[in-house]
Amino acid sequence: MQLSVKDVAKLLSVDNKTIYGWIKQGDIPVYHINEHCRFNKAEILEWATSRQIAHIAHDASDMAHFPGLVEALGTGGIVYGVKGENKPTVLRNVVDAMQLPAEVDRDFFYEVLLARENLGSTGLGDGIAIPHVRNPVVLHVTRPTITLCFLETPIEFGSIDGQPVDILFSMVSPTVHMHLHLLARLGFVLRNPEFKAALKARLPQDKLIEALALAEAEIGAGIQSSS
Repeated sequence: MQLSVKDVAKLLSVDNKTIYGWIKQGDIPVYHINEHCRFNKAEILEWATSRQIAHIAHDASDMAHFPGLVEALGTGGIVYGVKGENKPTVLRNVVDAMQLPAEVDRDFFYEVLLARENLGSTGLGDGIAIPHVRNPVVLHVTRPTITLCFLETPIEFGSIDGQPVDILFSMVSPTVHMHLHLLARLGFVLRNPEFKAALKARLPQDKLIEALALAEAEIGAGIQSSS
């Protein structure tokens, strides 16, 4: 989806002047097409998430029809102690650990994840990364899945802050719209200090799910207060 400056400003809850400032600084990912600035929504969400920008203008209708993070994580599960000393090995082990339908070609999924990382690291900083397929339709899954993996050893991931990564959220969705919906929500909860503390402490699965539910509930509260 090609977004305009106005679209991105609305998405990130800022004014057009702020967007143009980021463009001038060469900070925000932008494409110049026929003298117009255009943006890719997935790239903007990833960029905003990595910079802890207070986004997103959520659509309440999405909340009614799409599964939330708690449900997606309940499907994908939490894995502790994933081994690996570098990004390719860790991603291979993450793919093998994920709860995926039998018809998903895990080797293909792994190659697509690597290709995505070659375009730019999904490391957000603060030890967290969100390896995912930018075009989720290629996997032909019927329900969204988020798998949270805690690495046995932190690894270099090319993150924006230069710090190693030891917490990975790997996400698979059946549609691009649902993928963007969950990516936005994940970016929101990762700014929640209580949830971040629960992640850093590597709490048991039930406690992490509880912390995630509380953080995700704040998204709904935000929508209600602004409506």
